[in-house]
Parts: sequence; C-alpha cells; structure tokens
Amino acid sequence: MLGLAVIPGAILGLGTLYLPETPRWLVKNGQDEKALGVLKKIRGTQNVEEEFGEIQDAASLSEERGQWSDLLKASIRPALIVGIGLAIFQQVTGINTVIYYAPQIIRSAGISSASGAILATAGIGAVNVIMTLVSMWLIDRVGRRILLLTGIAGMAVTLGILGFIFRESASAHDAAFGQLAVITLMAYVAFFAISLGPIFWLLISEIYPLKVRGSAEGTAASSNWAANFVVSLTFLTLVEKFGPTWTFWLYGVLSIAAWLFSYKLVPETKGRTLEEIEAFWHRDKSRA
Repeated sequence: MLGLAVIPGAILGLGTLYLPETPRWLVKNGQDEKALGVLKKIRGTQNVEEEFGEIQDAASLSEERGQWSDLLKASIRPALIVGIGLAIFQQVTGINTVIYYAPQIIRSAGISSASGAILATAGIGAVNVIMTLVSMWLIDRVGRRILLLTGIAGMAVTLGILGFIFRESASAHDAAFGQLAVITLMAYVAFFAISLGPIFWLLISEIYPLKVRGSAEGTAASSNWAANFVVSLTFLTLVEKFGPTWTFWLYGVLSIAAWLFSYKLVPETKGRTLEEIEAFWHRDKSRA
C-alpha cells in the first residue's frame, strides 16, 4: 500500500522538470524576454503587453527582499489574516479526521465489517478526487468566493446531519444508519473538495505581494499543518469524552465560523492579476 505511493510521486517529480519559472521571478532576475515568452504561453495569447508592464512595475517596487516584519504592515496584515485564518479553518472543520479515521467512523456508525468500511473509505477518497477536479473546472468560471461560501455552508449542514445520524444510530443499531453516514460523509467531503480544499492553496498563492510572498505563504502553510496536528491529536479524545455526535457538531459550529470569516474577509480574486490583487490590499488599508 505504501509502495504504490511511489507511482504518483514519480509522476509529480518528473512533471516538475517541465515547469517554467514564473514570469515574475524571471522579470525580477532580469530575464524579461524569457518572462514574456512564458507569460504568452500561460495566457495562450500574444496580447500580454499590459499585464507584462504591470509585472515589470511591481518587480521594480519589490527589488528589496522582504522582511518578516513586513508581514505586519497595515497593507499586508489583512492578507496575512486571511491566509492564516483559512489555513486553520481548513483543518478545524474536521476534514483530516474524516480522511485519517474514516474506517473507524464508518464502523461506529453501523457498518460492522472491516472490508465494507474500507470500501466505503475508498469511495470517500474517490469523491474527494473527482470533486477537486470539478472545483478546478469551476474556479475560473464561477469564482473563488462563491465556491468557498457554498462549499463551507454545505460542510456545516452535512456535519450537522452527521451528528444526528450518530445520535440516532447509538440507540437504533440499524445498518441503514451506517449507509446514511457514508453518504453524508461523501457529501461533506464533496463540499470540502470544491471549496476549502483547493481554494485555500490557490488563494495564498494569489493574495500576497511579491516582496513577501514566500514568507507569507510559508506562514499560512505552517499554520495549516500545525492545525492539522492539533485536530488529528484531539479527535479520538473528543470522541471518547463527548461522543461522535458532539464532536461533529463542534466541527459544524467551526464551519459556521469559517463561513462568517470568509464572507467578511476573503476577497474575490477571479479575473484579477497578481498586481491588481496587490493594489487592492494597498487601497483597502482600512480593513486592517
């Protein structure tokens, strides 16, 4: 099982050999002609002069290497809050507890056989992959913000339903509750896969100014894995002390908090260049 992971890892490794440097990095390092060629290839058009000019202007303002203290500046702080907030909410809404402990969750819901639980877990994984591809197709058509809000709302609803299923299954001991739990888990994962799953990683690559993009993305990613560690460490303890019903309801409440956070603070970046997004934060310092 572990050895099979070599195959996608090898494909990913080989694929990176064909990745070009980004136009912004090339401009920043004095390779304007190569940067222009890469930008035309990415956009699929020869008409990129306006965007290329914006990249050159932004690069000229970002020649000085950013410092960690720059992350707390008024024009950057709102973007930092958005990145860290989404990083934490991606985990505390429970996704990796479902991924890591799916067989145990399914068996406790009423599916007694280990093979049935593992098969259902594979189905949940398939839903995750398929709906992530759907999100990739929709994200530039519908927009990041509407997908994010829709998906998080769906997560909150399905977590609430899941809590009720576990409450009823504890007394009924009916296999039908196990099947219903699997369907609800799949729905929850589907909503996650079109929203918080891919959109968090996309947004943190878009919302930060070039000068601090590396340190800001690193801070958001570190926050994400720290939250993952805490949630994974506490899930079984929560289930033992409070039961799966209250545990999933807690994740549901945190999903509501994630929706409010996203509604209030996360901007739409669809159709905007990275330079336009950077200018947005500078114009909107009052949000800090």
